[in-house]
Amino acid sequence: MLKKLSIVAMSLAFSVPALAEKEFENHTNMMDHGDGHLMDMTGGMIMGQNTDVLPGGCDKIAATKEITVHAGHKYAKKFPGRMYSFDVQEYQFEPCTKLTINFVNDDSVRHQWMMHGLPKYLYPKGMFHMELTGPGKISGTLIFPPGDKTYLVHCDIAQHMEKGMKGQLKIGKGSGDLPSIPGVTSYVIQDDYWDKSEEAQGLSDVIVEEVADLTEAVAGNDSFFSGLTIIGLAIGLIIAPLLARKFKDMSVGEIISYIFELAQSGISLVVKLISWLVSSVMGLISKK
Repeated sequence: MLKKLSIVAMSLAFSVPALAEKEFENHTNMMDHGDGHLMDMTGGMIMGQNTDVLPGGCDKIAATKEITVHAGHKYAKKFPGRMYSFDVQEYQFEPCTKLTINFVNDDSVRHQWMMHGLPKYLYPKGMFHMELTGPGKISGTLIFPPGDKTYLVHCDIAQHMEKGMKGQLKIGKGSGDLPSIPGVTSYVIQDDYWDKSEEAQGLSDVIVEEVADLTEAVAGNDSFFSGLTIIGLAIGLIIAPLLARKFKDMSVGEIISYIFELAQSGISLVVKLISWLVSSVMGLISKK
């Protein structure tokens, strides 16, 4: 009995690595669920496949093309700060082209190649979608509509697109470039690693130096107005950079509204201060 249990335990121990590491799979035996939706039981899926129906405005198939798209972590290494990527970030084809995509997942996680904005009368949800769980290959076909348009292609798994897995596909001349396509267009929001504490310290040093220069320039002048000038300029030098940062992303209307709010708060503070002073003086007088 003990011998049998030990044999079973050894078999399980040797089988765990095999179960943990999924081998590369070529997904060719797909079940057709209708409307271009194909799926298998091992993590492969195609949505919106169209191999023969011409979109409206296409008299014939203009060209028949085939591409291979790789998806994986290793393709993001050329884009600092990105985690996932396709091996190619930009494609261009004629309108009414019939395209077959061989989608290859080189990672052990789930990836997608998804294209939005297609005509809904032909592509359910206006989408063509390919998906693989783990290493493998899947092939799907669609026919592009007529017209010049730029489409987003991306992986819709949570954070995969934000981490770099996206590209653009232009039909005809396209309709412009999409933002934040790795290696093609600049990021809308740049990564910022600037040390704000060093910036603030440098700004303080500049302000102190400028105030000292102003003080030296009016040295020996005891007039009341010269003193006010120095104070006013010093306050201006301190406040101006802070206001510049505050107003950086605000519209003119928002800036004016903010200034009025500051003025209102300042007036309210002055009124309270005067009221307190009057109350204090009256209290002293009444005690006498």
